[in-house]
Amino acid sequence: MSSIQLSLSQARQLHLAAQGLLRPTKRKARFEDLLCAIRQMSLLQIDTIHVVARSPYLVLFSRLGDYPQSWLGEALASGRLFEYWAHEACFIPTEDYPLLRHRMLNPHRLGWKYNAEWVTSWQHEISELLTHIEQTGPVRSADFAAPPGQKSGWWAWKPHKKHLESLFSAGELMVTERRNFQRVYDLRQRVMPDWNDSLHALTEEAAVRQMLRNSALSLGLFRDAWLADYYRLKRAPVREVLAEWLESGEVVAVEVESLGPCFLHASLLPLLEQGPRATHTALLSPFDPVVWDRKRALELFSFDYRLECYTPEAKRKYGYFVLPILHRGELKGRLDAKMLRKEKVLKVKQLWLEQGVRVSQTLIDDLKLALSRFARWQGADAVELEQLPEPLASLWQKGWPL
Repeated sequence: MSSIQLSLSQARQLHLAAQGLLRPTKRKARFEDLLCAIRQMSLLQIDTIHVVARSPYLVLFSRLGDYPQSWLGEALASGRLFEYWAHEACFIPTEDYPLLRHRMLNPHRLGWKYNAEWVTSWQHEISELLTHIEQTGPVRSADFAAPPGQKSGWWAWKPHKKHLESLFSAGELMVTERRNFQRVYDLRQRVMPDWNDSLHALTEEAAVRQMLRNSALSLGLFRDAWLADYYRLKRAPVREVLAEWLESGEVVAVEVESLGPCFLHASLLPLLEQGPRATHTALLSPFDPVVWDRKRALELFSFDYRLECYTPEAKRKYGYFVLPILHRGELKGRLDAKMLRKEKVLKVKQLWLEQGVRVSQTLIDDLKLALSRFARWQGADAVELEQLPEPLASLWQKGWPL
């Protein structure tokens, strides 16, 4: 049976449809929409940088439009979501807890995220910490003082922080809420009192297969090489599973212009028959699933992207926290922005368009609307633009009130 032939534009739009980014939402967001969006993506990656809205909030805004940022915390506190290592640190639907439990039971395979030597050396103190949490309730790292002479720095963790993170990686502690985006830890037995490993845990093989299935559904259109990265799977039977899915009809083989052989999840076939039409314009987080695999973003969208916040300022090509610009099915540019919260201004330091992008009135109108909505959602009263490329600079005012 011959493969379905797809243009690159069709492939992009099918992928965006699977991610909930094909068309803007037509109504005001509801709390359940947040949970549905996370289920559609399978994973919501966590990052703490907040020059604009923190990444998980931004990823949701790109899909939901205006919504209260408090909803994410409410979903976590109510037990609808949990935190763990998936792609990286992620919010994950609680029904998928069985998929990650095998990682908790074998934390030594998590690399830097779990230090077995540390746990062995500090057994007594870690045991005392667990007893403290059992007797007094949830804790934050901030509840414990650093020892005298503790060095400062991003990775210079005080002992209690290392204890908490080790217990989190081993699944002994779970995050019950975020206070000022700081983790609050409690005993797993209190958070999930009904969980029983002997009754509910999946084998690693079964969990990996389901994670691959989730990845295929969330990617929609994918190459085989893209599948395992979604959950950072190192030992995944991708070829074997794809052969089974092709036979069962869960995915179909497609041939994509310039990409070659790919796979399409069968749930998108009705949309393909209708003819996907992207109309959405959004600013994406650097940790959005559409771009978190930089190689995939380059292959599918011809978008060469890297996050430069960890690059010395003098060596940055663009900026500290640059947001990709999605416009009607393509990644057409990027911008370096900062939310000035006291002044209630969204400041766009610079905006770049990709080579070959044609500046039209539609592009200008869509970008201005997207920026206005983005700024307003963060509480801004105005947008200020410092630098714009030509011909945008000649056609677009430097700023405007909201």
